[in-house]
Amino acid sequence: MGLSVRAYARHRGVSHVAVMKAARSGRIPQEADGTIDPIKADAAWDAQTDPAKRPPPPSKATAPATATKPSAPPKVNDTPPAASFTQARTMHEVAKAQRARIQVAKLKDEVVDRSKALALVFKLARQERDSWVTWPARVAAQMAVEAGIEPHTMQTLLEAHVRAHLAELSDIRPEFR
Repeated sequence: MGLSVRAYARHRGVSHVAVMKAARSGRIPQEADGTIDPIKADAAWDAQTDPAKRPPPPSKATAPATATKPSAPPKVNDTPPAASFTQARTMHEVAKAQRARIQVAKLKDEVVDRSKALALVFKLARQERDSWVTWPARVAAQMAVEAGIEPHTMQTLLEAHVRAHLAELSDIRPEFR
């Protein structure tokens, strides 16, 4: 013998209207006489209810904790069946938050296009290198007069040292993630 709609509603902790809607939509089974088997109905209700929309379980009055060992060790896999749904929902919410943060940053012009930034850095580095490569030819004659040596010798020395220095700098490999 099952419970009436109102009795099952009290058993479940919901309104009788919610129980009637669930029975009408087929979410919980009813017996032929219109009563509700609480075991079958509880299983069906739990299986078809979104865990995020479930009310929190009623807090049970607990006796003061005593220093006793548990009778059996806890199971290794004590995750509730809704844990995967909860984890998936959490990951979805985190992804939505990250996407929103990126959109706000784009609107504020705080985000730079990676390909444009790399192209600009490459262009600036090439201009800097070209400036250093042509520098010895521009200043060698002046420096040679001040040092009292032949201009060709001064230019050759400067070019050798500048190229060695640029070779050292070219070993640096920045990472743009």
